[in-house]
Amino acid sequence: QVQLVESGGGLVQPGGSLRLSCAASGITFSEYHISWYRQAPGNQREFVAAITNGGNTNYANSVNGRFTISRDNAKNTGYLQINSLKPEDTAVYSCNAIHRIYSRMNYWGQGTQVTVSS
Repeated sequence: QVQLVESGGGLVQPGGSLRLSCAASGITFSEYHISWYRQAPGNQREFVAAITNGGNTNYANSVNGRFTISRDNAKNTGYLQINSLKPEDTAVYSCNAIHRIYSRMNYWGQGTQVTVSS
C-alpha cells in the first residue's frame, strides 16, 4: 500500500519559516518525481515546487527564492523548506509522487495545514 504522509505544518508569524516533510512508503522512492502543491480556501490547487528523481528542481514564480525543495532517497522523504512566509502562503500543502516513466503511478498525500498570521 502506497502512502505519502506530510508533516511540519503549523501556525507561523509572517516572516517565519517552516520545513515540511513528505514521508513515502510502498514505492521505490528514488524512481519518483516529487512535487508540492497548495490549496487555499476558495482557490484551486496550485503548483509550488518539484524535484525530479535526478534532483533537478522547478519552482512557481510566486515562491521562487523563498522555498527550497529537496529529497533524501535514503529516508524515502521529500522536503519543502519555506522561508519569509507571507499571509498569502496560508494553505494546505500536499505532496505528490509520480513515477519517472509510468505516469499512472501517481500518488498524493493528505496534506498539512500552513497558516501564516500574526
